[in-house]
Amino acid sequence: MIRAGDAWETPGVVLVHGVRTSRTMWRAQEEVLRAAGHRVVAVDLPGHGRRLDEPFTVDRCLEVVDEAVESLGGTAALVGLSLGGYVSVAYAARRPDRVAVLVAAGCCTSPTTPLRGVWGRLARWIESWEDSGERLNAELVRRTLDVQAAHDVAAGGFALTVVSGMLEEIGTVDPIALLPRVRCPIHLVNGRFDHFRTQERAFVRAARASGRPVRLVVVPGAKHLVALDAPVTFSRVVLEALEDVQVPGAEASPPERRLS
Repeated sequence: MIRAGDAWETPGVVLVHGVRTSRTMWRAQEEVLRAAGHRVVAVDLPGHGRRLDEPFTVDRCLEVVDEAVESLGGTAALVGLSLGGYVSVAYAARRPDRVAVLVAAGCCTSPTTPLRGVWGRLARWIESWEDSGERLNAELVRRTLDVQAAHDVAAGGFALTVVSGMLEEIGTVDPIALLPRVRCPIHLVNGRFDHFRTQERAFVRAARASGRPVRLVVVPGAKHLVALDAPVTFSRVVLEALEDVQVPGAEASPPERRLS
């Protein structure tokens, strides 16, 4: 919570989705957060959801997040998954005065990795297919998500041709360099089987360099889309993260927690 004078106010929360998905992937978390008294804005990034026709750029992503934070009074908790995690880190580093707590999930591999070139070539190939990979995407959703999560993630539509351009843009974001600039508690959250955990220790070190409380949470059984794989657990992690802003100057949390 955020202190205003002698009263504690419940902070607003901005939710930032992963690539190809949209604001609707956060439905489970929105329900829990609103029930707990938080105001919530789930954004659509450019090239996704209601902004499908907008070109994807990092600068425009940051503008979208800033507009959402402004709508909540100018300060908010920021929760991002995968692409949304990178965008959230970049925003928290650029506008540290506007972020009360940062939850960055599924993003512990830097976009500056040389693998980005391989991913880009693969994305361009799939986007060149007659259906732009629609059937492949549908099969992956069917195989990796339960019925409710699949329904939620599909509700806002899929951005099937944004990945290659996104990969070019996101390569300008170096979260390991940006995390030390963050001025709020930082929570790094990963699924146990997330393939984007390759630099987890480096991310934790960079976060600790901020001098703010840092927590790494690894969710057993979950994969990359941890908020969809384990919605109840992830929602609980977010609620716990929001409690971190209740005690100004709190000491750093234990470096890692594994949830059962």
